[in-house]
Amino acid sequence: MATAIETNVLEAHPRESGNKNEARRVRRDGKIPGVVYGAGKDSLPVSVDPRQVLRILHSETGHNTIFDLTLDGDRTKAMIVDWQYEPIKGKLLHIDLKRIAMDKTLKVSVPIVLKGEAEGVKTQGGILEQMFREVELECLPGDIPSSIEVDISHLTFGKVLRVSDLPRSEKVKVLSDPNQPVAHVTSVKEEVAPTPEAAAEAAAAAPAEPEVIKKGKQETEEEGAEAAPEKPEKAEKKEKK
Repeated sequence: MATAIETNVLEAHPRESGNKNEARRVRRDGKIPGVVYGAGKDSLPVSVDPRQVLRILHSETGHNTIFDLTLDGDRTKAMIVDWQYEPIKGKLLHIDLKRIAMDKTLKVSVPIVLKGEAEGVKTQGGILEQMFREVELECLPGDIPSSIEVDISHLTFGKVLRVSDLPRSEKVKVLSDPNQPVAHVTSVKEEVAPTPEAAAEAAAAAPAEPEVIKKGKQETEEEGAEAAPEKPEKAEKKEKK
């Protein structure tokens, strides 16, 4: 199991804080705006190369990667804690970086990776459903795992894999609810035709056509009948009588 420490280096440069125009200028220069904070120091606005950021985010350890951050000639350990993408083109817009003290624990979310083929899928015709994909941990930066792998080959119908079943390490404390379901084997969902009773209830519950509309139609017809002139032939017959 790989830890979250990589040999990546991210170069940051100070920038002016403040308005959107400054952020646009940084992006026009091929950089993205960001902020660095943590380790008891003031937060600093910075600009960074988006290619270096993407290399870290796409690495094996992803956003949990701890890397060397260089700023004003200083080098410190840091990690990415938040980032924003442009919704249409998918370009990085902003990044938040946190200074890391290697001797202090921190909280991270690590992906859960299911390994093997569940018995309930293999022999019972079920499908595997994973309801919980990340587990929250607390540990030293050097002990952050890239993922938590768990064997599910024993999983059959009626059995639920929970957080408490995940592999443990003495160096890592699990903060997520131990009773939280992670995965189970379920049957294929089929559409069931409604019973006659259910169909009748649904029909009874359907709203009737508003009475106002019906009255409106009748009134229109009556008004049309009153407005129609009497034929001359009928008038002559009445006079003869």
